[in-house]
Amino acid sequence: MAMQSHNVCREKNDKAQLDWSPVWPNQTCFAIEHAFFSHEVTSKSGESAMLQRLGIRERRMWALLLYASRRRWRQILCALFCFWALAIYSQQKHPFSPRAHEITAHDIAFEASHRAGPEGTSRLLPLREAEQLCRAHRWGVFHAQDGKRRRKVYDLFMVNNEMDWLEIRLNTMAAHVDYFVVLESAVTFTGLEKNLTLKLNWDRFAGFHKQIIYRVVQNPPLNAARTWDLEDHQRNAMFDQVIPGLEGEQEARIGDVIIVSDVDEIIRPATLQILRNCDFHQRLTLRSRFYYYGFQFLHKGPEWEHPQATTFQGRSNTIRPANLRNGEGGNRLVAWWNKADLWNAGWHCSSCFATIEDMLTKMKSFSHVSLNQEHFRNRTRIVDRVRKGLDLWDREGELYETIEGNEDIPEFLKGERERFKYLLDRQSPNAGFMDYGPEEVAGG
Repeated sequence: MAMQSHNVCREKNDKAQLDWSPVWPNQTCFAIEHAFFSHEVTSKSGESAMLQRLGIRERRMWALLLYASRRRWRQILCALFCFWALAIYSQQKHPFSPRAHEITAHDIAFEASHRAGPEGTSRLLPLREAEQLCRAHRWGVFHAQDGKRRRKVYDLFMVNNEMDWLEIRLNTMAAHVDYFVVLESAVTFTGLEKNLTLKLNWDRFAGFHKQIIYRVVQNPPLNAARTWDLEDHQRNAMFDQVIPGLEGEQEARIGDVIIVSDVDEIIRPATLQILRNCDFHQRLTLRSRFYYYGFQFLHKGPEWEHPQATTFQGRSNTIRPANLRNGEGGNRLVAWWNKADLWNAGWHCSSCFATIEDMLTKMKSFSHVSLNQEHFRNRTRIVDRVRKGLDLWDREGELYETIEGNEDIPEFLKGERERFKYLLDRQSPNAGFMDYGPEEVAGG
């Protein structure tokens, strides 16, 4: 551009010399050149500014594209994580199948065809059959750390005066339990002294002596502030005062099954077979059909929330019986995550006694002191309420459905119907109580 201005000025002066026209002074030429130069610079600056603006816009565009891409990937990763978390949650908790773990008629038939004698209880099922059984309940198969196809089952419970229930329990569960850890206390949950009933009746259970590990509770906290504290101590004693001291064949190993129960909470053999063979949750509730007074009155409402099962993880890491039963101890989130229910896993029969005296003895030992009032201890009233299938303690919402000819009972009872008639028919004049004679029936 400057060269063009210089040429124009020179051509003008050359022409002026030929036709005697005025010549442009050097100042004018300089001004013209400066003007042309300034215009050139201005044009280049504008072009540069435009290019700069275009560069900024391009960088902004790429930044926006990069941000959008990152945001899209975050959304995709978040969706994948949510899908993975939902899959894990569904596998662990089964929110869409409330009874994902339930004992069925097929399980009962399967157990009957694969039942082992007491001498072979620790043996696991063949791997293929175990996989079939556990997969049906959405669990994996248990694999012992030492590679052996063995796993012991320990049944921990306390006894008071329920000798009939102890007999029913042993005969129903012995084929699938290696050791019954039975604790008895010289004091009740309310701190009253009592006889050691099992010790007095030890010979009655001679056929099960090899499987019974019997202990008397040591050092009970007699000055406990609450009756529940004494009960928790006795429950924990089933583990703390027994399991760590076992040796030889009785010694517990990592992964062995620990059941925490009451003597009148009878577990189905099919349930025990699943517990031995499957890798179940660390806090497993064995939901039980809930009966009152006998197998004639089914409690209306959800199944009983006991017993509980876990696995032995060493002396320090195993969940203690009281915490396991009460749903306590440890991190709450971890406890919730490791918790599950196995429905229809057994039978619970509450206040199912052969004599009124046994019923009264049970009342004395209740942790629920309010249930041991004199009004509730009247013999005639007890018989009347039991016969009619009404709650003995007048509690609201405690209603029972009468089931005539109930066959969903422990197999042992089916062969001993006459001996245990009081558990099958409570509607006779004496409500099945053996110590309520005809004269009292007439007087009542």
